[in-house]
Amino acid sequence: MKNIILAIVFTFLSHALLAQQDTAKIEQYCQLIASPRLFSNKVTIAVDFGAVKSFWSDTRLRNYDGTLKKFNTIIDALNFMGREGWLFVDAYPVRNGNSEVYHYGFKKLFPRPAVIE
Repeated sequence: MKNIILAIVFTFLSHALLAQQDTAKIEQYCQLIASPRLFSNKVTIAVDFGAVKSFWSDTRLRNYDGTLKKFNTIIDALNFMGREGWLFVDAYPVRNGNSEVYHYGFKKLFPRPAVIE
């Protein structure tokens, strides 16, 4: 009787050990592009997640309700990205005529998507 109970316990334990989850994470990157608004001291923020862009697509940041997210300064946008869990990687300016457009690189760890076999 003792051997049967022991065999049942080992069967359930071995089943629990096979049900482990893959906890691997993957790094994803994005680029925040801050350009000055015309006749204003505020900035327009666009985010590039690496998707295909078209002339008709709008890459500006939006709130969770879908309204356009407006920032007073670039630091306001950087703080927003930090609150969302993105880590700053690099920044560089690009001269566009008389103004400069600033590019900021970010990265974030995401759970690896499950592979369906």
